[in-house]
Amino acid sequence: MARRRTDGPIRIGALFSRTGVTAVIERSQFIGTRLAVEEINEAGGIDGRELELVAYDPESRSERFQQLAERLVQDDEVRVIFGCYMSSTRKAVMPVVERWNALLLYPTLYEGFEYSRNVIYTGAAPNQNSVQLAEYMLRMFGTRVYMIGSDYVYPYETNRIMTDLLLERGGEKVAERYLPLNAPWRDYLAVAKQIRTASPDFIFSTVVGEGTTHLHRAFAEVGLESTTTPIASLTTCEAEVQAMGRELARGHITSAVYFETVAGEANRRFVERCRRRFGEDLRTNMCLEAAYFQVHLLANALRKVGSDNVRELLRVLPGSEFAAPQGTVRIDEDNHHTYLTPRIGRVDDSGGFEIIEESVQWVRPDPYLVDYTLEDWSNVPTLKKRKA
Repeated sequence: MARRRTDGPIRIGALFSRTGVTAVIERSQFIGTRLAVEEINEAGGIDGRELELVAYDPESRSERFQQLAERLVQDDEVRVIFGCYMSSTRKAVMPVVERWNALLLYPTLYEGFEYSRNVIYTGAAPNQNSVQLAEYMLRMFGTRVYMIGSDYVYPYETNRIMTDLLLERGGEKVAERYLPLNAPWRDYLAVAKQIRTASPDFIFSTVVGEGTTHLHRAFAEVGLESTTTPIASLTTCEAEVQAMGRELARGHITSAVYFETVAGEANRRFVERCRRRFGEDLRTNMCLEAAYFQVHLLANALRKVGSDNVRELLRVLPGSEFAAPQGTVRIDEDNHHTYLTPRIGRVDDSGGFEIIEESVQWVRPDPYLVDYTLEDWSNVPTLKKRKA
């Protein structure tokens, strides 16, 4: 490893795919990262030192994520990496940052049941989205659920969690299907026909990437209606809605900690800055927002310790807070996950999400689902219910 400089720019790495099956959402994460870096540098950087973003395109392939993480740490002298969307890519990068005592900041919801000293998780843990979605869908639509997901670790683990949540609440799993990440449209059409025949009360989707458009198109093709059999998801956000078109997305439901429609001046200014910088057609989303605020959390930690020394950063990052667009967030001191604010949204006629239920306070991350209850969510006054 080359000798590291202690003056000049502070190099940080970014691993977000701009090509491949998950490029739609990862491009938005890269936008959030770039916006935060530009804001920090325009405000004077880190005690006068600019952040220098070293970014690569891993092409949505796990082996490329691992190779490029090695390059960032070994050749580019990077100690902190922002990146990864799929759990398979995070798991490919983790051994690299652990081996070289680097740090990964991961801005994506995931299946939980993980901890690494060298990872900060800023996306939702299962108790901040899965539990809320199960409770809402069973209460509003019924107990019979058809599960469909992409064929990799996150959908399998998330469906396992969702199955437990449903069965504990009297639900029934009608079927559970998985399709390859690059599955063609005709495969989704075949599944949609099976869904129509099974007639579940709702569909739980852990499909990601280009498959999300295929699923919604197949849903409409076979005559299913979101008013009676909606697709409920943790992964379908504004980026996927924009890619598929609002006609296909209307009426379907997502559980997330951030939507572009979150009320408040902080989010209004954030959305305006994003559109001014990256185009009026841009729609912000939960992964873009997490990618944005985690850079600011790191910058505040860099200012406190005066360098990108990972040992020192890990002394100050846990317990730190930031006024994010979704509301104030905080990194938990014990598990390196983040306090976030759960919400339920439904796609409206404009292609945005109408927030129909939300917590009025943040929820402490419980990545191991030690407590399956909804004390933070469903007990008055922590739940603000909106007119359905």
